[in-house]
Amino acid sequence: MKTACFALAAVAIAGMAAVSGQQGAKEASHTVGYLTRYLKESGIPDMVRVLPTAPPAGTPRDNADRVIFKTTRALQDSPRWKLAQSDNDMSVTGMLAAFRCAIGMTVTRGNAPHFAALLDRVSEDANILTGPPKAHYHRDRPFLKDAGPVCVMRPDTPDFPSGHSTFGWATGLILAEIMPDRASEVLTRGRSFGESRVVCGVHTASAVEGGRIVGAALVATLNSIGEFRADLEAVKAELGGLRRNPPAPPANCAAEAALIANTPY
Repeated sequence: MKTACFALAAVAIAGMAAVSGQQGAKEASHTVGYLTRYLKESGIPDMVRVLPTAPPAGTPRDNADRVIFKTTRALQDSPRWKLAQSDNDMSVTGMLAAFRCAIGMTVTRGNAPHFAALLDRVSEDANILTGPPKAHYHRDRPFLKDAGPVCVMRPDTPDFPSGHSTFGWATGLILAEIMPDRASEVLTRGRSFGESRVVCGVHTASAVEGGRIVGAALVATLNSIGEFRADLEAVKAELGGLRRNPPAPPANCAAEAALIANTPY
């Protein structure tokens, strides 16, 4: 059963990697996630079982997803739409940039190499967990059901659950542990990073919510792995050092905070 699960995850990851490459989301294709050995030896949470069922067509939840897609098309070209376009970059470099305001400083691969390396591996692990339910449900993206503009290139992978939401929420949870004094800011940013997919019109709201469940399951599993915990301590030291003389965040943080304070649907 574990072998079959591993094979399914590998196939799903391969398909997702092709799309991620189009988005610039794979910077280190050689990276091995923390879950790779754990997957073979102990298994991982079965997200097909853990997640709520992807809403079948015509159900109240599916209808709500369709209404949300249609109403959020009114956000086209708004400041929130533009932020959603920026949030399409799921590379580690893009993720570091997305959380600059939330953590109150600018972090990069250059000044935070341990953090970047940890996120490289967590990104791979997010693919491992989202792959099987995507393949199992193979739910259509919202723009395949209803007409309307989308803010980025139209992905050709399944809708449920959202990989962007998974990785964004996992990053927020990790940063909340490292910087508990910034937990409200980083978790708000993690939420809004996933919501950008709804604003863009490339994921349903239920897929984004499912991604948060996967992200939480991922971080819970990672925290049981000694190698991850050791790396997390190195990141705490690294970011703690940066905070003593923090590189300034962007000048538009107040505007970003206003944009993401409330769910846009």
